Amino acid sequence: MKPDLVEALCALGDAYNSFDKGEMALLLFEKALKIDQDHPLARIGLPRALMSLGRMDEAALHLKEAIERGIAVPAAHNALARTRKYTEEPPKLAAILRELQDPGHMPEEAATLHHAAGKILNDLRRYKEAIDHFKQGNQARGQIFDIGSYRRWVDAMIETFTPELVASMAAYGNPSEVPVFIVGMPRSGTTLTEQICASHPSVHGAGELGKLARTANGLGLKDRTGADLGKSIAKMTPDLSRTLADEHLAYLRERAPDALRIVDKMPHNFELIGLVGVLFAKARIIHCRRDAIDNCISCFVLQFSEAHSYSGDLQTLGLYYREYDRLMRHWSKVLPGRIFENRYETLIENQEEQSHRLIDYLGLPWDEVCLRFFDRAGSVNTYSNWQVRQPIYKSSVKRWKNYESEIQPLIEALGDLAEV
Repeated sequence: MKPDLVEALCALGDAYNSFDKGEMALLLFEKALKIDQDHPLARIGLPRALMSLGRMDEAALHLKEAIERGIAVPAAHNALARTRKYTEEPPKLAAILRELQDPGHMPEEAATLHHAAGKILNDLRRYKEAIDHFKQGNQARGQIFDIGSYRRWVDAMIETFTPELVASMAAYGNPSEVPVFIVGMPRSGTTLTEQICASHPSVHGAGELGKLARTANGLGLKDRTGADLGKSIAKMTPDLSRTLADEHLAYLRERAPDALRIVDKMPHNFELIGLVGVLFAKARIIHCRRDAIDNCISCFVLQFSEAHSYSGDLQTLGLYYREYDRLMRHWSKVLPGRIFENRYETLIENQEEQSHRLIDYLGLPWDEVCLRFFDRAGSVNTYSNWQVRQPIYKSSVKRWKNYESEIQPLIEALGDLAEV
């Protein structure tokens, strides 16, 4: 209706980017910039699309131009900091610190600048300064997560999705072997695992899909009060379960009509494995697990959306991780032997052996191309879009030791899950 409406073009570009369609997003942002070369959404959207495609140098040029023109400066600084790893202090660090002196920034903008500074300082191994900026960035956002409410919801899920219930409903859904769910905490190696699997010619990596969560919402399973989970399950007659499973499969098939396996790597589907067991009795579930402290620190230092507000406070993050761990231990009892645990450290230590295990679990013949996952074409729209284009490296293992004196609230909250 309004083909030159920049906001609409950018919104569609963001949508394509979030579904790992970076090339299509790029065209829209380029069109938007031709209409209005100073529009902040287009100025930031274009380099983000380039970053998702691994074109970091091009993205950096656009981001520097945005900063020079004074457009969306905090967001541009943050994105620019993530285009590469720094071995020497860049002039942009001083520019970011100067920008932080401006009292006119909104809390979210200040947070964005603090995280940009923290990222560069971390690269430079100035860990005390880095963690101070990450803490200030998270505090600036002022997000609060109700861990008590979440714990009660986990209680309700465990009480509702018993092994007996899921077994009794296993024949309700669709017997397809196409769906693969990669789950775990964010920053646990889910993107790396998907890239290895999706390098196989018979596997399509669909990225982080919201379909399962929308289905769960429609059933009332995501209601954080947990009050009516029993009623939600009672709705799931054989007919409804089959309909929901067929719809889900059709949704996956739109992305890859001929693939033998289609991977959804939405990490937080770890909450909904009981639903997966009902809809797809033969679906593969790969659980990515990582050293608990490393995993939590990797969450803490990133500027996640409000949906991940548990990650902004060290103590809350540790308590949340315990709930995730408790729920995953329950799912392993609900679906014994069905969930493949992919330990990040094992994958880093012996990529080839663990990659063989992954492909074998998918029920597919081995293909050597899976060892060169970093050469795979296509876009990656997560914070790992730089890392997954590199051969496997070991510097992220026991990374938390760099921050040990600054993260005691996290270690105490993790309790016996902290491998100190």
